[in-house]
Amino acid sequence: MAAQIYTEKEASLAPLQGRVFGVIGFGSQGHAHALNLRDSGVEVIVGLPEKSRSVGVAQELGFAVQRSAEVAARADVLFLATPDLVIPHLFATEIAPHLRPGQTLGFAHGFAVHYRTIAPPENVDVILVAPKGPGHLVRREFTLGRGVPALVAVGQNPSGNALATGLAWAAGIGATRAGVIETTFREETETDLFGEQAVLCGGVTALVQAGFETLVNAGYQPEMAYFECLHELKLIVDLMQEAGISGMRFSISETAKWGDVTVGPQIIDEHVRETMRKVLGRIQDGSFAREWIAETEGGKKRYKELLQQGADHPIEKVGARMRSLMPWLKKRDVSGAQAAFEAGGGKPI
Repeated sequence: MAAQIYTEKEASLAPLQGRVFGVIGFGSQGHAHALNLRDSGVEVIVGLPEKSRSVGVAQELGFAVQRSAEVAARADVLFLATPDLVIPHLFATEIAPHLRPGQTLGFAHGFAVHYRTIAPPENVDVILVAPKGPGHLVRREFTLGRGVPALVAVGQNPSGNALATGLAWAAGIGATRAGVIETTFREETETDLFGEQAVLCGGVTALVQAGFETLVNAGYQPEMAYFECLHELKLIVDLMQEAGISGMRFSISETAKWGDVTVGPQIIDEHVRETMRKVLGRIQDGSFAREWIAETEGGKKRYKELLQQGADHPIEKVGARMRSLMPWLKKRDVSGAQAAFEAGGGKPI
């Protein structure tokens, strides 16, 4: 069954007109949604802790910044644009005591709702609007008159208007210009986590490191291994994004194609597929969520150790040296709210 995709024809900003849209957090997604909605004519207020590094950024961009509790009490639609594991404490202390019947509680990722780390009252709408791209891209595409595709989901709908509100929100950030796919909190959360772990982040980084190690251990120069296993990855990914896997294959050599279709299945074999099924199972039964929550509550010791191991991998030293030879790879200024992005509060995929 094909997904339901909404465009500007099916969406209207009317459900947000005359209503106050509160954004709690001003990181990657928060700043983009706030700016785009304001530019679309929606009244937006921002909620942040008094000592947050993002307060000055938001104020410089012209937003009235209040404490999160004040925004929760005043807003008609409330977007919690903070990290997944920040949401439970924030919700319990700053949000829940001020919620009233008829409000809408919004998210850009379904983790907290799906895994029930929070319990929204039954008299508020609960919706999700999740752009399929980082906040700086959501903002940039909006300013260019385009939009980033997004997902929309309804978790609770006591008003009967939750979907209309979600589509209005999506229209306000420019997503309906591209297309908004209707989903559920469960589907968005579980597929997002699986994609990150098995393919986009975990799978790709482990594959790149393993390829690099295999070549270096066989006696090849690390610089050659870096170029073949990491640097050229962008070329292939860009081709797949633009034209699909078949389109990518059309653009590469016959030799590369033959290696692709004959050797690729040997690398990603049934053993890997079985591991992927186990990974998905841990996401579906909540094991991953419980593990991540426990890791966070325990101070993230293992998390920090694993990140440091990755940072110490030889490919990072070789890569830094190789990238210094390519000035066009210098980090781009992705938005005027870069400081806000670095302050956290948003989902990077």
